[in-house]
Amino acid sequence: MEAVNWGTLIPIIIYFALMYLIGIYAAKLLSTAKSADGEGYMDEYMTGGRSTGGFVLAMTLVATYLSAGSFIGGPGTAYTHGLAWVFLAMAQMPTGYYTLAVLGKKFAIVSRKIEANTITDFLRERYRSDAVVIVASLSIIFFLIAAMSAQWVGAARLLQGSTGISYRTGLLFFGITVVVHTAIGGYRGVVLNDTLQGIVMSISTLVIFIAVVVKGGGVSNIIQNMKAIDPGMITPYGVQEGFMTKTWVTSFWVLVGFATIGLPSVSQRAMSYKDTKSLNQGIKVGTIVSIAILLGMHLVGAFGSTLVSGIESGDLVLPTLVSQIFPSVIAGIVLAGPLAAVMSTVDSQLLVVIGAIVNDLIINYLKPELSKNSKAVSRRTTGWAIILGIIIFILSMNPPELMVWLNLFATAGQLSTFLWPTILGLYWKKANKQGALASMVAGIGSYIYFDYFLPRPLGLHAIVPALTLSLIAFVIVSNITEEPSDEIIELFWGV
Repeated sequence: MEAVNWGTLIPIIIYFALMYLIGIYAAKLLSTAKSADGEGYMDEYMTGGRSTGGFVLAMTLVATYLSAGSFIGGPGTAYTHGLAWVFLAMAQMPTGYYTLAVLGKKFAIVSRKIEANTITDFLRERYRSDAVVIVASLSIIFFLIAAMSAQWVGAARLLQGSTGISYRTGLLFFGITVVVHTAIGGYRGVVLNDTLQGIVMSISTLVIFIAVVVKGGGVSNIIQNMKAIDPGMITPYGVQEGFMTKTWVTSFWVLVGFATIGLPSVSQRAMSYKDTKSLNQGIKVGTIVSIAILLGMHLVGAFGSTLVSGIESGDLVLPTLVSQIFPSVIAGIVLAGPLAAVMSTVDSQLLVVIGAIVNDLIINYLKPELSKNSKAVSRRTTGWAIILGIIIFILSMNPPELMVWLNLFATAGQLSTFLWPTILGLYWKKANKQGALASMVAGIGSYIYFDYFLPRPLGLHAIVPALTLSLIAFVIVSNITEEPSDEIIELFWGV
């Protein structure tokens, strides 16, 4: 085991301590929402009282989506595949635009009208089906636990590679910080942390990119060196023949581009903004920041192949690069950016899973009387945050070689469940509970089947046929079964 690099570790410890302080501040705000009937508590805990401003909205959206995949796994894969993976990763840049523009005003207005605190609350009111709610909640729990495990792996590897502490120590250090500040601060604590983390992510990206370019002797020199390593490093097809085909790359854009609207932790942001001005500002700022971070960090990974060779795990590329380029204390400060990216995604995902368990399953089906007792709800949210933290820690003990693949699996699973029930439920009056349930079952089932038994059907990423079958099932079943009631149409369309 390597000696601990305290010069790098201490700035990271200070940064994590700041996360605790923000969580404590948010907890004080949350305590004021513990009304006698308990309703104000869940609204504040899950949506922050729907008062998010434009800049904060942009930062929390960017910080929620751009995760360990963008700061650790993505650059690590670009280190191996070169500029081809950089091109592929840029499909994520319009995530904020797609989410806020497509869901936009209607989603926020409807969620306020029906008092929805989670995406499952929206589905419950739209489809009036226990089966839809239960499938949605179980999907959130299963796929988001897998997604959070991937994020924890990325954070632990970053700490391991940069500070010299063991993988398990890094895992524990990171996990406790996330669980505590999410459990005590709720949504407001998460978005306040996300705002700080989004700023830190942006500054860190700029600093690391400039340092890598300078160290490599300029972009032109780096490109020539990449070509010398392998000509495939500077082509759109990568170094592995048959891996980055046109068909697969095009379909991959569906997974990390348009379809991200279906991610519960991302779409929940469209419930929380304050007004139209905040929405428009969130779209503009979020898109600009996404472009800068995605392009900068993935180029760092690709360019890093000319500076450091022989890194066994792609997830160790970024911490290795930063540790070799910067003095230890500066490295610790700079690495706050990647850690912020991971933490901001995990806390948002953890909040959604807590909501699925406490709000969607326990309060609605197991113990409805809790809805009138804010203290009891508070205890449940804290308790489940701790339980989930323990589960994820255990699952992350033996990580895969590259966490990016586990992250993509979890992302696709969520999209297969939520994309069409959310969009069609919002905009198509004929969408009904039978169609939504058929869509969810077809999406989840076909994605898992393709992912395990036929990873590239017709040369496509598995998410494309899964979403196609999910849409077909939704449309056919909705058209041959009873239309939604007049009450639902009146509630969602006002006509």
